Amino acid sequence: VQLQASGGGLVQAGGSLRLSCAHSGRTFTSYTIAWFRQAPGKEREFVGSISKSGGTTLHAESVKGRFTISRDNAKNTVYLQMNSLKPEDTAVYYCAAKVSAAMADTTTRSYTYWGQGTLVTVSS
Repeated sequence: VQLQASGGGLVQAGGSLRLSCAHSGRTFTSYTIAWFRQAPGKEREFVGSISKSGGTTLHAESVKGRFTISRDNAKNTVYLQMNSLKPEDTAVYYCAAKVSAAMADTTTRSYTYWGQGTLVTVSS
């Protein structure tokens, strides 16, 4: 499983970005996909996840109402639409995948495969 995250960049507070996580392979629908982020000096934290079919999503409280995770299984891609960005959203964002459908487990250790990360910087 290879995951390629992209779409990061520099944006002003209040702005928007859309991150993409592309999966190479023919088994994309076999995986629950999540986004995590890691700010400098902090632990990696859960942002959101989406079920294999895309019918169920879960978002962290800190981003609920501002970020939306979605997936296009025909394009083997998961998206993270980020609106109303705040300086505290600055981090490296990673996408991750697991075979398990247990979305309630949002720990990093529950995810097996990881992309390389894309940097999001929000200026005040």
